[in-house]
Amino acid sequence: MTAPRTHRTIAVLGLGRMGEAIATRLTAQGWDVVGWTRSGHTSGTVEVADDPATAAAKADLVLLSLFDGPACRQVLDDVRDSLRTDTVVLNTSTVAPAQASQLARRLGRSYVHAPVIGSVPAAAGGTLRILAAAEQGTLDRARPVLESLGTVRRVDDAATAAALKLVANSSLAGALLALRDSLRQGDALGLPREQVLDVLELGALGGLVARKRPLLTGRPAPRTAEFTVGALAKDMALLAAASNAPLRSGDDLAGPAVDPEADIAVAAAVPAVEGAVLDPLRAYVRGHATGDPGHFRDAFLPTAHIEGVRDGAFVSWGLEEYCSLFEGRPAPDEPTRARRIDAVAVHGTVATATMTLRHGADRFTDVFLLVRADDGWRIANKAYHRHS
Repeated sequence: MTAPRTHRTIAVLGLGRMGEAIATRLTAQGWDVVGWTRSGHTSGTVEVADDPATAAAKADLVLLSLFDGPACRQVLDDVRDSLRTDTVVLNTSTVAPAQASQLARRLGRSYVHAPVIGSVPAAAGGTLRILAAAEQGTLDRARPVLESLGTVRRVDDAATAAALKLVANSSLAGALLALRDSLRQGDALGLPREQVLDVLELGALGGLVARKRPLLTGRPAPRTAEFTVGALAKDMALLAAASNAPLRSGDDLAGPAVDPEADIAVAAAVPAVEGAVLDPLRAYVRGHATGDPGHFRDAFLPTAHIEGVRDGAFVSWGLEEYCSLFEGRPAPDEPTRARRIDAVAVHGTVATATMTLRHGADRFTDVFLLVRADDGWRIANKAYHRHS
């Protein structure tokens, strides 16, 4: 059915997984959609503008599907002069409650804060649950667009909508961690993985187990990821900051900037590794977090090399040479740094792993080769890439 033309054109700013699914859904429902993404990604479904201001200038409603609060502020700065006085800004992004309040104050009556519960399949099928906060008149103008995407639940204000979304995502993170713990306990008791999953699928974790079962048993997954670990960890950090409550973490990774993403990443990839494979990676993270080179000696084989391009030249450090780069204390900006384990794959007595490190303005991708030695798993070699 063709949507009523309360808005003639919608600009979707942010064409990641969710933004692309939202834009595709709106197009299928009869809306005229123009998109934009900072990555330069081109869509096979909607027209893509070269910059956000061009997209916003064409639109009666601007829909934001961005990673976080700073991205929302930056994009709104870029498009503000292009917005007409009657343009509605509909923000589906997940941000902190304080950030949502700031955006609502900044844009006033034209702003609808509408974070969504549900991921890519729900967006594609129009079954999102939407927490919408706006003045009644503005919400009425945005409602036909929102109802093309799912079911609308009105809440009192932008901060409340943002807080409720974080709480909802907290339940997903908690379920992942609970699933990880249950599988580890089953492994410790010597129970077959399939049997454990059969029983878990009967209980409170049943939906999650059913969706993740191919991954949990090492079979190819039938579809692409519905969410990213980085986004979920970001949300948990926002929730912890807003509520002054500690994050749950089942793995003792070093530093508050490390725990959420690394722990959820391990939980999301429960079947890929046995716990011991992660030990040297955790030691490596602790080395960076504390500056103590002893952690690197625990993580690496004595014969290991660390290789990459530094200042335009290839370098290959032995372990002791690498350890000499660290002074035994955390970096001054350690509270703002973050590391995450992206992937681990075990191949008998060897394993590979990748990790992302965000150290201030620098971002690194580390690639590890691990081996199982007599005293457990150790890193045999590391290669890294520094992103410019």
